[in-house]
Amino acid sequence: MTPLDVVVIGAGPTGLACAIEAQKRGLTNIVLDKGCIANSIFHFPAQMVFFTTPELLEIGGLPLISGREKPTRNEGLKYYRRVVATYNINVHQYEAVQSIEKIGSHQFVTHTANGFYESHNIVIATGYYDNPNMMGIPGEDLPHVSHYYSEPHPFFSRDVAVIGGKNSAAETALELFRAGARVSVIHRGPEMGKTVKYWVRPDIENRFKRQEITAYMNSTVLSITSSHVRINQAGTIKEVRADQVFALTGYHTSTKFFEQLGVRWDPDTLRPEFDTESFETNVPGVYLAGSVIGGRLNGEIFIENGRFHGEAVVRSIATR
Repeated sequence: MTPLDVVVIGAGPTGLACAIEAQKRGLTNIVLDKGCIANSIFHFPAQMVFFTTPELLEIGGLPLISGREKPTRNEGLKYYRRVVATYNINVHQYEAVQSIEKIGSHQFVTHTANGFYESHNIVIATGYYDNPNMMGIPGEDLPHVSHYYSEPHPFFSRDVAVIGGKNSAAETALELFRAGARVSVIHRGPEMGKTVKYWVRPDIENRFKRQEITAYMNSTVLSITSSHVRINQAGTIKEVRADQVFALTGYHTSTKFFEQLGVRWDPDTLRPEFDTESFETNVPGVYLAGSVIGGRLNGEIFIENGRFHGEAVVRSIATR
């Protein structure tokens, strides 16, 4: 089989943008994803509304039509399906990449359960959403503990603990409260994070003041049992009742493919080494695109700016 010009790993908005740019330049390519198209967005809460306006989510020059000022999760999913169909992008869904090996200068073999693909270049656009930051405490693996929130309905009239202090934790707590759950928020800081959206902050803070949501600030989680979350709040040990726990402690980049290919990264931040103009790593022919470049600092790259990485990556590949 003739080697492909590009193998893109990740079928999120940035990976799809890379494939579109490759097509425009006549480069043979394939997109591989262990899940569905826009898999991370698919796993967002069902009622989620994007923070940004439609035009900032667009890729390939295809307009995103929304019935409101800011598109919903479902409108986003519909849009990215239309992108794939319009550009006839060669996406292999549910085909997880098991390993990538470098076999020569600009020669790579990508292995999946279905076989292997040879290519001259690799683009890693895997994001971070599949890798939650674990707390490393007893009980974190219990079945009622989740690092992902979906919807509030199943938790009506139940005790729910939300661990975290950023946007996802605040919005989750508010949704659960309005669906009739008894909600507690546990956060290690003295107050909710500074990045909480300006229209969400007064809402969550007012719920705290009225004791409609119980706030445990300056608290460290010690363990989780089938019925409680054990915390240390400013030196006092407490037990918080919880039928369900949402540990919304953030996410980070996986270094699996970095290790396999020899890409250098910072062990503290997990940020990989790459050229800021071409997005090529220290390994020639291995490129990064999207939020994977952020490591643990995943608040810097979003769809709005990550969608432009594909143009820079493919320009470099095509020029070479």
